[in-house]
Amino acid sequence: MRSLIFGASGQDGHYLAELCRSRGILPIGVSRSTGDRCGDVADFAFVDSLVGEYSPAYIFHLAARSTTHHDALFENNATITEGTVNLLEAARRHCPDARIFIAGSGLQFKNTGAPISADDPFEPLSAYAAARIASTFMARYYRSLGMKTYVGYLFHHESPLRKPEHVSKQVALAVRRILQREQEVLDIGDLTVAKEWTFAGDVAEAIMTLVDQDSVFEAAIGSGITYTIREWVEACFRSAGLDWQQYVRVKEGFAPEYRLLVSDPSAIRRLGWAPRIGFEELATMMVQQP
Repeated sequence: MRSLIFGASGQDGHYLAELCRSRGILPIGVSRSTGDRCGDVADFAFVDSLVGEYSPAYIFHLAARSTTHHDALFENNATITEGTVNLLEAARRHCPDARIFIAGSGLQFKNTGAPISADDPFEPLSAYAAARIASTFMARYYRSLGMKTYVGYLFHHESPLRKPEHVSKQVALAVRRILQREQEVLDIGDLTVAKEWTFAGDVAEAIMTLVDQDSVFEAAIGSGITYTIREWVEACFRSAGLDWQQYVRVKEGFAPEYRLLVSDPSAIRRLGWAPRIGFEELATMMVQQP
């Protein structure tokens, strides 16, 4: 039994590959730069050939540029929207019984500050959100053709594999550099923004939980528990025995994308999933592991 993981170079792809191996599923990682197979999910000829070659039991579409900036419009449309169409159509042709996971995002929903579930309305406030919404509707269309297409709406999640442009990783790296006397101060934006801090390995478990059943096809995946960026800063510095207030400088005029983003994970929890790694443990993990 095999799985194709598009976007294998990211943290979610890494933990999904580990999980597949532990279950006797051979993962084939696909990305544009590294992996078992290198190629672009936006290239239908490449995707069709790959799906036809491996005829996988599972296909995971995780590929995306993690930004909502408008300048990523064409890249996100190609990777998320066109990529979804490409792998769904390739699966319809070659392995229509495959279980297919399409990554969604909490950012594609109307955010009133209340917990967000898969039943809440979409709101395309960015090119990224619009691409996610389009890919969701394509997944629903192919589901109407009898295919097993799942959408997991992912909320903020972290791991030591996070790339350094993300604030969570910036804080963890800064703590290590301060301990090593390589950095003196951390400049950071609005500390009051609240979001979830779920471990990416737990999110991978939730994705597998979702695709391995036949009653729920869309679900918000998250802890449903929020912490502010200030609490994350405090936890990271605390794990190293440091007083964060001596090292952190708040940027003036920083405008956050949102003030609060939180999931309603009741659907995925009814399937038996719950996160295992807590907030403090995650902060310590990210500070201690390179």
